[in-house]
Amino acid sequence: MARTTYDELLDAGVHFGHLTRKWDPKMSQYIFMERNGIHIIDLNKTLSKVEEAAAAIKQIVKSGRKVLFVATKKQAKDIVAEYAKGVNMPFITERWLGGMLTNFATVRKSIKKMSNIDKLTKDGTYTNLSKKERLMIQRERIKLETLLGGIADLNRLPAALFLIDVKKEHIAVSEALKLNIPTFAMVDTNSDPSNIDFPIPANDDATKSISLITGIIIKAIEEGLDERKREKDDEAEKEAAQAKAKVDAPEVADKATPAGEGKRVRKSPVEASAAIEEEAPAAADTTEE
Repeated sequence: MARTTYDELLDAGVHFGHLTRKWDPKMSQYIFMERNGIHIIDLNKTLSKVEEAAAAIKQIVKSGRKVLFVATKKQAKDIVAEYAKGVNMPFITERWLGGMLTNFATVRKSIKKMSNIDKLTKDGTYTNLSKKERLMIQRERIKLETLLGGIADLNRLPAALFLIDVKKEHIAVSEALKLNIPTFAMVDTNSDPSNIDFPIPANDDATKSISLITGIIIKAIEEGLDERKREKDDEAEKEAAQAKAKVDAPEVADKATPAGEGKRVRKSPVEASAAIEEEAPAAADTTEE
């Protein structure tokens, strides 16, 4: 079943590109026609590309890895933040800090600093500080939360990036290229799709278009998470069944073997000596004959 339809893309204005004078020639393969000085995106290409991207991102999430959402433009930031929070995925919606991926260890230090400030407020140390110190710490906490709040739970590099407007997020794209991190992106007619692993030709300025394409990717992520959960549950059931079988095995063996059969009965010393005395005369009689 298709994740979206031609009519849905049309209603969301996904087909509207930029002015012809602002186009990038590398997008020519995704452009259907020109109308009133504006390029029109081929929605058949968009349909196939969004299906391909959704299938790939589903497999990444199914393997238990994270996808980082990047959207710092005004029209996209609130939409992307809301969607990403819904599936517990990291996101950047304020500003892409240079070296966020290539210098991830330093970024982790800043995130750790933010968590240390939270600990100060919980253990009571914060209240013992002077008013000026509290104000400085509070301001720093707000700044860190604004820039890095969306990746507070990101303990390692993401497995993939989903971007809105690759022209605006060119630093993120270049860092992902250096680290061989696959990129998924909405690519408009004024952008270069050659550096994107899974480009989705679409209008990256209209909120309806952004919401529709991002929503499709989010649904694919949800499917991946559900499948991963089902696989884990099945494995847990199998392990529980195997463990139960091992526990029940000795009991079955005991029931199958009647008492006294197949087992060596140990005699007492008195019984053993009596048996020897009985066998001794019989042996003597045979020798006399």
